[in-house]
Order: sequence, then structure tokens, then C-alpha cells
Amino acid sequence: MAISNARAGSAPSSSSPLAMRIIGGVALAHLINDLIQAVLPAIYPMLKASYGLTFTQVGLITLTFQLTASLLQPWIGYHTDRHPKPWLLPAGSVCTLIGIVMVSMAGSFSMILLAAALIGIGSSTFHPEASRVARLASGGRFGLAQSTFQVGGNAGSAFGPLLAAAIIIPHGQGNIAWFALFAILALFVLYRISRWYAEHLALFKLKQGQAATHGLSKSRVMSALIVLGLLVFSKYFYMASFTSYFTFYLMEKFDLSIASSQLHLFLFLGAVAAGTFFGGPIGDRIGRKAVIWFSILGVAPFTLALPHVDLFWTAALSVIIGFILASAFSAIVVYAQELVPGNVGMIAGLFFGLMFGFGGIGAALLGHLADIYGVEYMYFLCSFLPLFGVLAVFLPRTKTS
Repeated sequence: MAISNARAGSAPSSSSPLAMRIIGGVALAHLINDLIQAVLPAIYPMLKASYGLTFTQVGLITLTFQLTASLLQPWIGYHTDRHPKPWLLPAGSVCTLIGIVMVSMAGSFSMILLAAALIGIGSSTFHPEASRVARLASGGRFGLAQSTFQVGGNAGSAFGPLLAAAIIIPHGQGNIAWFALFAILALFVLYRISRWYAEHLALFKLKQGQAATHGLSKSRVMSALIVLGLLVFSKYFYMASFTSYFTFYLMEKFDLSIASSQLHLFLFLGAVAAGTFFGGPIGDRIGRKAVIWFSILGVAPFTLALPHVDLFWTAALSVIIGFILASAFSAIVVYAQELVPGNVGMIAGLFFGLMFGFGGIGAALLGHLADIYGVEYMYFLCSFLPLFGVLAVFLPRTKTS
């Protein structure tokens, strides 16, 4: 959905304080949204011990959250591309608020699943609209805007386990309720952003009529989207092994405590945040296809080495893997949006949905695999997933890729 040169002057300037304030606002809301989401996997060891859960049930919690987060997103994005709904932004925060309060009071596995589903619904209403707002406020620097928006989410994912280790693990499940304060802050921020969004709907409608300029046939576009989907599959199946099971891997292989393993997870997620931030602007400069190549396939040597090294190198490699692997997602989303102009929300919803969906399915399948063969063997198998990056050779070139 790139703006034509003749209309570029209608967009907010990338240096405009208002545009940067809005981009920063959606990044902050994304941070809070993903911070609350990260609480769930961060407390898995506690829930597993408290409720006697199997690894398969742990995976089902992730699957429940990520299915509700993924299945609704493309449909919400498709609908709001044609009928924008600024009020969906604060409405999603209400669902997240209810979900996190329910987690703090849950007394059964089924209630945990229901709470996870509500948090997922909040996420599914947030991502398509927030991604569009970031693009509208970008001033044409789409990679920078998408990366800034996405790095907020990655930062939240990194801080979630750290805060959980400090607040929840030592003091118990009831202290999860403190995270409701973050949801209330997000509700306030998104209410303000929704008002800005409503005032700029004329710009959105102007962009709606933008025609494709890449010159690719519909079949070529569809095949490119399928390749991008497969790359997202390999990326987030592998990411699921970290977000859901890295703490268990460290505790089993190196006999670390829960708190120490959470610190290692924080380092990995911090590297993911850094990689996400740099990936978008680099894609604006050198082309998105080059970033995708480097991120997915370039990480393979490090993932293949990870299961065979000691604790020091496990920590070091996890940081390298997180940084390189994360640099692709912003480039993938913007590349796909340029393939299908006029459908920013649908594409954002589709790829965020694929991210959650593949992550959820991966968490469930990998949990079952860990129950049968052990966590260490599961990591050995996952180390081959980045080899899917070779599929990037089938991506066509566009004017900005």
C-alpha cells in the first residue's frame, strides 16, 4: 500500500512530531500487549507444578491463546481495510484486561484456557489496526515504522519473563493481577490513538485506491505470499521452541533454577527486540529480500550448533540466533503489503495471525515431542528448521525489494 509520488505529500511527514508520537504510541501499546502475552509462557513452570500439567497441556495453553489470536486477525484486517474501526483498538485492550485478571484467579486448567483465549482475542483486534496506524504515520518510511511498531512487541516479550520472575514466581499466581495495570495504561494510550486515527480516515480512504505498481501477475503474487508463509512457518516454529520450552531446556540440561533460566530467556528475547528494530530500516536501504535471505537462512549455522554446546555458548548462540532471526519479520510484512497494496490490515492480520498460529501449533506439537523424546531431542530436531530459508530464492524482485 505504498503511496504514489504524486500523493506522497498527503502523508504525514516521517519527521513530524505528531507522526512520531503516534508511531511511538502504537509501539508502547504493542509492548504492553506482548508483555502481558509473555506472562503466560513465563509462568508455565509454576503452572505445571501447581496443577500437575504435562508438557502437552502446557502446549495446549499456548495453542488456545495463539489460535484465537491468529484465526481472527486476517478477517478483522480484511474487514477494516474496507470499513475502518478505530474503536477496535481500545476494545481489544478490554479483552486483554479481562483475560489477565482471569489468569490471576484461575483455579483450574479449563479456566486458564479460557483466560488465554481472551488474551488472544485482544491481540487479534489489536495487530491489524495498529499496524495500519503505524503505516499511516510513517511518512513513507514503511520499514522504519513497521520495525518500531514490532520492536515494541518484542521488547514486551522480553520484559514479560523478567517481570514474571520478579513479581509472580516468588509470590504466587495471584500477583499476576498487577499486570492489569499495564492493560489499563494500554487502554488509555489506544483510546488517544483511536481518536487520531478517526481524524485521519481521509488519508486512509485516499490510499485505498492505490493500484499495484510491481507489475507482477496475480499467480506470481500468490506464489510469493505462499513462500513468505512458509518462511514464517520455519521462523515461528523455531521461535516457539524458545518462548515455550527454553527455560525447561536450560533447567534439564544445565540444572539451572527457574529464575536463572528466565534471565537467559530475557537475553534471547532482548536480542529478538534488537534484531527487529534494525531489520526494518536496513530493509528500507538494501531491499527487503536481502534481509529475508540473511535472517532465515543465515541463522542456520548457529541453530545447528546450539544443541551441542555448553551453557556459555548456549547463552551466546541464543542471543545471536534471536537477533538474526528477528530481523526478517518487519521486512516480510512490508514486502507482502507492497505485493498487495490497499490491504494493509489484511496482510498485517494474515502474517501476525500466521505468526501466532504457527507458534501455537508449534508449541503444542513440540510439547508432545518433548513428552515422548525429551526437550533436548526436540531442540536437535528444531535446529534444522531455518534451512527453509532457501525458499527465499523464489521471491520476485519489486521496486523496493
